[in-house]
Amino acid sequence: QFSYYKECFSSFCWQQIFLPITDLNSGVLKMVIFGIDLVLLIPALMISATPVLLAAIGEAVVEKSGVLNLGVEGMMITGAVIGFIFAVNTEIPIYGFICAAIAGALLSVLFAVLTQYIMSNQVATGLGLTMVGLGLSALIGKPYEGIRSPTLSKIEIPILSDIPILGPMIFSHDAIVYFSIILVGTVAFVISKTRVGLVLRAVGENQEAAHALGYKVVRIRFLAIMFGGATAGIGGAYISLARVPQWTEGMTAGAGWIALALVVFASWKPWRVLLGAYLFGGITVLQLNLQAIGVAIPVEILSMSPYLVTIVVLVGISLFGHHTAPGSLARPFHASQ
Repeated sequence: QFSYYKECFSSFCWQQIFLPITDLNSGVLKMVIFGIDLVLLIPALMISATPVLLAAIGEAVVEKSGVLNLGVEGMMITGAVIGFIFAVNTEIPIYGFICAAIAGALLSVLFAVLTQYIMSNQVATGLGLTMVGLGLSALIGKPYEGIRSPTLSKIEIPILSDIPILGPMIFSHDAIVYFSIILVGTVAFVISKTRVGLVLRAVGENQEAAHALGYKVVRIRFLAIMFGGATAGIGGAYISLARVPQWTEGMTAGAGWIALALVVFASWKPWRVLLGAYLFGGITVLQLNLQAIGVAIPVEILSMSPYLVTIVVLVGISLFGHHTAPGSLARPFHASQ
């Protein structure tokens, strides 16, 4: 009799905690843990993480070249509004992303000129760039408030998207989600395995030695800054065109600052940036689900949890690995030195 009750209790716990089920109305297979459907949670996690991931991977390249650009938030919000405006007017979302990348790159050119040629302070200039982006986006985005934008359609990867549970979770996303993951892999490969990456790291580690070897330090950093601006612009556009398909003033809500933190605590390693971005996205989506099912935790604690958990975990990762910043990070360079 005891074994019977034990078996029933175990079966009950399994069904309550981890239960793959099939919706009888739609025939869709679900995977539920503590009342949260993972088939919906994982895609939402990837969507939530993508803007931060794009901005962070671009900033990682910028900092690898020895430049500290604190204007990520400004470039993201500029990309968000420019991408939204072009997507709404053309009704083609991909045009919005292209224009957002151009806008982010052009805004980063301002930063590059001021810091690499006029030799202004990188920290102050980056903060100024954020203020410019926030103000500019609020001005030009005002007429577009309350308008919904066209969104990207999902790309179903043949065969893989048909895998039960795993297919809908991982292989059924829009093009920008796939692009962000491919971009991380490409950046990791270029930085560690190619001559371009070697030169980039040389400029960031020892700018004087790189210059003595004949490398154009300022030109390399200029291109890296533009790359970071373009990816930040795309990340911002993803917020206004995919994650929340509408324009709202200040809608990036500090995503640029999170991207900066991820780069530092991920020890400037692309795959750790991916891990950190997905961790942040996962906690963000999870806390919203926990609020929805009525967990007895104050809303304020749930709202701060994505930022707190991301920082704590990434600090722990950085403590147990090589996490030395690039040797010439934030140091000004002039060819006459």
